[in-house]
Amino acid sequence: MNNIKIAILSSIATILIVFLISSTKTIDTVNLVSSIEPLPQVVKAPIKKRSYTFAGERIPIEDNDIWERLDRELMVNSYYHSSTIQNIKLANRFFPVIEKILKKNHIPDDFKYLAVAESGLRNVVSPAGASGYWQFMKSVGKENGLEIYDEVDERYDIEKATEAACKYLNKLKSKYGSWTSAAAAYNLGARKYSQALSREKENNYFNLNLNEETMRYLYRITALKEIISNPNDYGFYIDENEKYPPLKNYFTVKITKSIANLGDFAHQHGITYRILKRYNPWLRSYKLTVKNNIYFIKIPRG
Repeated sequence: MNNIKIAILSSIATILIVFLISSTKTIDTVNLVSSIEPLPQVVKAPIKKRSYTFAGERIPIEDNDIWERLDRELMVNSYYHSSTIQNIKLANRFFPVIEKILKKNHIPDDFKYLAVAESGLRNVVSPAGASGYWQFMKSVGKENGLEIYDEVDERYDIEKATEAACKYLNKLKSKYGSWTSAAAAYNLGARKYSQALSREKENNYFNLNLNEETMRYLYRITALKEIISNPNDYGFYIDENEKYPPLKNYFTVKITKSIANLGDFAHQHGITYRILKRYNPWLRSYKLTVKNNIYFIKIPRG
């Protein structure tokens, strides 16, 4: 009987000790939390401006639906920090090249932001197979003058792909009458865009009910334009020396004969195969077969 009493008293003592320890830890935790300073950040929605334009055409933000669509993209891209910082850095490298070609082909300068929306100024491939800076499908790229096959894919050539994009955009502008519609048709495809206009009995992008991607498309381009043009207004402070420099210190080698191994070719010119591909991403194989064409390969100096 005495053993049972001792066991019961021991259990009660253990419970009391556990309770006291837990209470002490809770008090310590409360004190610790109360002593921590709040995170030094202020999160706000982007301020609505009086007006927004794309390619000289006004975006009718007095329509609440349209403003909310643009506001969404301003918020998404303002707070998608890693992607937006990379876009700002890469714009310093590629915009000077793109701007000259757009101007030469009478395309509004704002279309450089379309390339940002399409690819982030990276040579990416979409799930549907669209490739390169301007995200051309193979058929559309060929229709607009690009050479595309196993060894050469000019969708990855910033100059030639931009020329092809200009050619295509001018055709779309002639067909639909506005740059906003040209941009939307670039994303959706001319046939599908024409079908949407006909089916919904509309004549402009802003009144259409399209798929999610194309419904967001023009607003995303406009948001990217706003943020990249005015980064400080959206909390981005990137020093000039932090931006990626243009790849412009190079000379070109005229290629009239096939190259059996581009690694050997690179070493003959004092560079690595990796550097060769960095300056010439349109080279898609370890070799280059020349039949009727002439190619020009960039070789960096120094």
